[in-house]
Amino acid sequence: MVKITVMRKTVYDDLIKEFENPIENACNIKVGQTFYCDNLEMPNGFCDSAWDTLKPFISELLNGGGNFYGGWMKNEKSAMLSCNDGFRPVSFLIEVI
Repeated sequence: MVKITVMRKTVYDDLIKEFENPIENACNIKVGQTFYCDNLEMPNGFCDSAWDTLKPFISELLNGGGNFYGGWMKNEKSAMLSCNDGFRPVSFLIEVI
């Protein structure tokens, strides 16, 4: 099983003001929130865009892999990843539990 923990959420107000069309609700994910998956189904309440980024790494971990990029993480059965939202990136720790 893989645990997904929301570690950090950043908002770039200057970029939003300059480039983004106004949107009512961009991201509901909160720092400290956790999600679990034991298959490749997106957890309830998770962001579609973030899932697209994390899914290949989760797949690798669920299939016994790890050690991404030759030892980048202290725990080889984990990865620190961010969603692809350039205005409000969210950092996630994914780890085998």
